[in-house]
Amino acid sequence: MAKPSLEGDSSTASRTGSRSTTAESSLKGCGFSSFTGFRAEKEDVLRLAMPLYLRLAMLDCIKKKDVDAGDQHFQTSGSEDDPCENPVFDLHNVKPDEFVRYGLGCLEKWAEKDNCAKETRKNIRVVVAGGDGTVGWVLGCLGVLHEKDQFPVPPVAIIPLGTGNDLARSFGWGGSFPFSRRSAIKRALQRATNGRICHLDSWHVVVQMPGGEVVDPPHSLKTTEVCDVDQNLKIEGRVPDKVNCYEGVFYNYFSIGMDAQVAYGFHHLRNEKPYLAQGPISNKIIYSGYSCSQGWFLTPCMSDPSLRLDIMIVVYVRAIVALNLHSYGSGRNPWGNLKPDYLQKRGFVEAHVDDGILEIFGLKQGWHASFVMVELISAKHIAQASSIRLELSGGDWRDAFLQMDGEPWKQPMSKEYSTIVEIKRVPFPSVMVNGE
Repeated sequence: MAKPSLEGDSSTASRTGSRSTTAESSLKGCGFSSFTGFRAEKEDVLRLAMPLYLRLAMLDCIKKKDVDAGDQHFQTSGSEDDPCENPVFDLHNVKPDEFVRYGLGCLEKWAEKDNCAKETRKNIRVVVAGGDGTVGWVLGCLGVLHEKDQFPVPPVAIIPLGTGNDLARSFGWGGSFPFSRRSAIKRALQRATNGRICHLDSWHVVVQMPGGEVVDPPHSLKTTEVCDVDQNLKIEGRVPDKVNCYEGVFYNYFSIGMDAQVAYGFHHLRNEKPYLAQGPISNKIIYSGYSCSQGWFLTPCMSDPSLRLDIMIVVYVRAIVALNLHSYGSGRNPWGNLKPDYLQKRGFVEAHVDDGILEIFGLKQGWHASFVMVELISAKHIAQASSIRLELSGGDWRDAFLQMDGEPWKQPMSKEYSTIVEIKRVPFPSVMVNGE
């Protein structure tokens, strides 16, 4: 399986002249070593490639973590015969935040003096080869550019190499990558270059829990000193004087309940026995088997936890999901394609990935979830919301299971105090490339 990678794709043809090159080294960098005989057409390369001196300057800046480290390459640039390639970064070695801070920082520094650096920074697109987690990681790092008013934010295209690939499916990149076809790389780069730009809502999550509780959060959640929960909203339980807070961002879904519990068990099994998880197909088989072993299908409805909404409706479900995309669980659409009459009757609106609204649905039991996942029925429609607060209390429960974008964790529950989860839309959207 190819390592997750991030590839800079500049559509500028400045300084490239009539050069021609192969995409061999870029393909190897993405892990596609079997494509060593592939050659891109010259006109395609001119649109896709970056001049050598720019690529070397960015690489030096990232390697030395210094935006001034690539200056010597600008002082010696200028040959029309310089070869052109795409810079390819293995995310095991170069983190996305390093690419943003030092790689793009290098281009921004020289944009006023070097026209090619200016055009490259203006037109650069990023191709992420990996799964939803890798794509979300890159999007989160690029989001820093919004906060610092460093525009434009490079749009992101996807080569789907993960298990579910729901982000890739939602933006026309498909659920898998055809390794058997040599033309697939060329087509992917062409689509990344010419695809239309679209937007994706991002959602900020804050988890406030009683201080002293031990939690092992996923990579997508980070500790924060400032607990930014809305103090004006009513809390049913009690909140201690000392709290711990975590925050993160998701792009596809946030859930609590049985699906998160199954995901948590699957991730631990995969970490303990990585030889069992060698690709998307084996992962799905293990996931299905683990679901059955956890008694998902055998729990009676009366033992299900309950969710109380401010609109004074009580529903009994084993999982609550807040969904942003049309794709969940490897391409399923549990919200469904609802008819206009039903939307009007329930007070819903048609769902879109950039409408500032999350679709909230429930999964009653294992059999219900199974029918939903094969799309025989829709999930239990609960609400649509632009922000969400969940208040969790322990009682007989010592732990709850939560996940966002496929990263699960076990959340300790207190009998005395409430754990608060708040979800609000990030004020700026993520920028994507549509692959259709």
